[in-house]
Amino acid sequence: MTLVNLRPSDEFEFKPGQGKVLLLACGALGREIVDLIERNRWTAFDLQCLPAKWHNTPDKIVPALREKIREAKPRYQSIFVLYGDCGTGGGLDRMLAEEAIERLEGPHCYAFFSGNAEFASHAEEDVTAFFLTDYLARHFDKLIWEGLGLDRHPELLPLYFGNYTRIVFLAQTRDEELAKKAIAAAKRLGLAYEYRYTGYGELERDLEARSGA
Repeated sequence: MTLVNLRPSDEFEFKPGQGKVLLLACGALGREIVDLIERNRWTAFDLQCLPAKWHNTPDKIVPALREKIREAKPRYQSIFVLYGDCGTGGGLDRMLAEEAIERLEGPHCYAFFSGNAEFASHAEEDVTAFFLTDYLARHFDKLIWEGLGLDRHPELLPLYFGNYTRIVFLAQTRDEELAKKAIAAAKRLGLAYEYRYTGYGELERDLEARSGA
């Protein structure tokens, strides 16, 4: 097995299996995907992740994925993309249609972790919610507090978060330390806190369907 550079903003590859199916994924999902592959002993997948920080520059996502898809097509029986729209304004789906490649259904990871239908059912009550996943709770300081410059300019806090009323932690694992981090994040932002355990949701379902298990 090969696992390289599993860090918040890095590309990495994970090649545990026979390489029949390539998963091209956002780096924010990498840890969860690796956990699912190892826990379920799926052998059909290779995984390549692109930098999670590209959520801040979504114009990079579509051309990078197209390049990876075209490089990989001769070497794999199939390719499955593990991204939501992720700010591409429909550009990702247009490119995938051109390349005849499927992706995980849903606009973003909050929806497919929750289950798309379940997430939509909370849409009205969640209109002022700021969501954390395990990944975002784990890397809150680096990606959100420092990433938005709040460590240097705390006066910007009302500008960024003044319209939110609570943090909703969509937890993939029952991890008390991550829950504590999410609670601390809510306190730092001056927001109420809500915990919802989702597990891996439709991410696990869709991977299992392609695993050959």
